[in-house]
Amino acid sequence: MMNGTLKLDQIPVLAGADVIVVGGGSAGCCAALAARQEGADSVVLIERYGFLGGTSTQMLDTFYGFFTLGDRPRKVVGGIPDEIVNALDAVGAVFLRPNTYGAGTGVNYNPERLKLVWDELLEAAGVRVLLHATVVGSDHAKGDRIEGVVISTKQGFFRIAARRFIDASGDADLCHVSGVPYETAGEHDPAQTLTTTFRMSNVDLAAYEAAGGKKLLMQQMAAAVERGTHALPRKSGSLHAMNALGCISTVAVRVAGIDASNFEQLGEAEREGRRQAFVYEAFLRDCIPGFAASNIIGLSHQIGVRETRRVYGEYRLTRNDCLTVARFDDRVMLCGAPIEDHRAGPDGSEETEWGYVPGGEAYDVPYRTLVARNRDELWIAGRCFSATHDAHASCRSMAQTMAMGQAVGTAAALSLSRGVGARDVNVSELQSRLRTRGALLETPAEIAHTGRQEWALNGSTHSSDSVVPRSR
Repeated sequence: MMNGTLKLDQIPVLAGADVIVVGGGSAGCCAALAARQEGADSVVLIERYGFLGGTSTQMLDTFYGFFTLGDRPRKVVGGIPDEIVNALDAVGAVFLRPNTYGAGTGVNYNPERLKLVWDELLEAAGVRVLLHATVVGSDHAKGDRIEGVVISTKQGFFRIAARRFIDASGDADLCHVSGVPYETAGEHDPAQTLTTTFRMSNVDLAAYEAAGGKKLLMQQMAAAVERGTHALPRKSGSLHAMNALGCISTVAVRVAGIDASNFEQLGEAEREGRRQAFVYEAFLRDCIPGFAASNIIGLSHQIGVRETRRVYGEYRLTRNDCLTVARFDDRVMLCGAPIEDHRAGPDGSEETEWGYVPGGEAYDVPYRTLVARNRDELWIAGRCFSATHDAHASCRSMAQTMAMGQAVGTAAALSLSRGVGARDVNVSELQSRLRTRGALLETPAEIAHTGRQEWALNGSTHSSDSVVPRSR
């Protein structure tokens, strides 16, 4: 809500829209695409950085969650997420790789190319994208219904009115400024740790693998910690080959005890993450074959944040839902990803707690987890969706956040065309539209192809239409 320092009647109106999407990460981009695909006349996507993709382009280079676990993997996410990977695959910017900790096959991609893919698809769909714009307030009608947002830009403040809103900001920024209830990470369970990812060039990967690869890396990390030769924050971590010859990407830095919704704490985490990254660089050069002539060529755009605010929805996904393979009549997507809870372990000990979905299955994610509690104009998608700490640690994989985006974008457009609120969307019709557009709501019987260059063999489940919207 606006405080006394910002007076709504003095802020110029920039635009109006059918749907406003806050946050241009994987969830937000897919939400905007889906809303236009389903016929919303005008969709505005608001992103605080100068490029789209969020975690997918700022920190990581692998989509997880497309495939279930085990030796009989199924592909459980399709639709618009397939369109994204297909666009990358068309230019040779994709390969599949096994996850080193059993989280299923990952879709590795070139994150710089992905920035362009997001741009091109959203432009083709007719989404108005506002970069370098941050939501700092909201406009409310009587009854507390959101009617618009206030953004901060280099030119000052602007107002944008809309009929429907999707908070895909990761940190639930729209919900926060609008007084929508949420749980802050760390209130009941320890908040997951933060990670600055980094990339290194001039790595002799053949020498690394010949010397023992992952097994050697784990041994040498533990030995370095025990000897005290390198001040590593943990005894385990991972690195993998990138979509660029002789380059690797890492998930090794660990910063604990941070409330990432507190800007001063987040700033301290950024500094600590950078410091740790160069400790790892020295360790890899000194101790791991193939790295002697390598160096860091890039740090994540910002430190990777796993959880901050989780909004209370009409339903909260739970640990039991994940581990009992729950079924819901109002399902809008599937998830087979394990609970991957990055905790701070003492003395560099193994700190990640795992919980696996049994039998290589995938559980249902209900529509109600994507509708903010008691709201008719507001959906939530991405890592601020409605879940407990444990369930969130499973369903935050990027394939799932993209599927969430497709679900809420479709729902928002349906709510407009049918003249109903978020809670009254006909779920059967929503499911029908999602299936028509390629989303997977049932686990396929077919075993997926997960070889390095086998993405295309799984068959695209994208919409028979393009992401350019149909006429209304």
